[in-house]
Amino acid sequence: MPKIMIHNDTDCSATSVSNIFIDEYMSDANGEFVKIYLYLLRLMNAPDVSVSLSSIADKFEHTEKDVKRALSYWERMHLLRLEYDKEHNLTGVTILDSTEKGAAPIEEDMPYEEETAEEPATAELPMRKSYTPDEIAVFRENDQIAELLFIAERYLKRTLTSIDVDTLLYLYDELHFSTELIEYLIEYCVTKDRSSIHYIQSVALNWAKAGITTVMDAKRESQLHSQAYFAVKKAFGISNRDLVSSEMDYIEKWKKDYGFSLELITAACERTIQSVHQPSFPYTDSILKNWKKQQVHNLSDVTRVDNAHQSKRAAETASATSEGTGNSKNKFNNFRQRSYDYDQLEQMLLTTNTP
Repeated sequence: MPKIMIHNDTDCSATSVSNIFIDEYMSDANGEFVKIYLYLLRLMNAPDVSVSLSSIADKFEHTEKDVKRALSYWERMHLLRLEYDKEHNLTGVTILDSTEKGAAPIEEDMPYEEETAEEPATAELPMRKSYTPDEIAVFRENDQIAELLFIAERYLKRTLTSIDVDTLLYLYDELHFSTELIEYLIEYCVTKDRSSIHYIQSVALNWAKAGITTVMDAKRESQLHSQAYFAVKKAFGISNRDLVSSEMDYIEKWKKDYGFSLELITAACERTIQSVHQPSFPYTDSILKNWKKQQVHNLSDVTRVDNAHQSKRAAETASATSEGTGNSKNKFNNFRQRSYDYDQLEQMLLTTNTP
């Protein structure tokens, strides 16, 4: 396993977290991703420290795929720059200044070939760029763009920052979203009480990966997302709170990465309650991960897997019982059995008792 060099490309000489990271990035990120990013900040204190994916995974009891997913996420957020060798092994991680817009180029050739089945490839999407004032002025001459920026300010209830404008222009110019789709995107996020531009961009990237190009497509996707949200809450018996972002990430993973239907997802949630008697997204994830490995596509396949598992356990139990019976040991026969010549034994007794 190749070692990964951690480089410091910031002026920070202590383990500190910028206010921008806390205010703009942290709330939208998976909690486990945040842990790994903070750990990388900690490693900056040791000059050019060498670590590996496996050592980071062991530190947080994750898989290497989990670590790769976290690193890829922070690269997309332009907080890390990942470096690879010719064999596409990760060799370096550079932590970038969180105040620096668009600093991290996204590699055109993502090396994790084994990840493509579980995590949508981000290399197919163009990286966000920073637009110059002259370029922004040209965009504003477009009546649709000018109206979009005006509507965005009304929805977000704030004056757009340069990062806000860059992001919205990126959606229009690079992802080729129509102004109508961007307006619906902003409306959709605001109705979920998520007005961070980073959250808006994250949803947009997911839509782009899903091939969503129209408002109708987005509404259909939103409806499916809403159905999954409430179905999981119902299956888990959660009625007194909303799901947090890390829990929503699990649902997205089950739908998009694993490709499971809502029927199978809720079945796994119900099994979780039966087994551990409380909602546990990691436990449900382990069930669904096993079902994916067993090529489960519907409830009939679940029955097939259950029957096979029960048959295997029954066979193991029968085998153990058979071995236990054949080698039964207790206080009466827990010793090596001896064989005697009873005629000879009788003669010995007679001889012994002769006066």
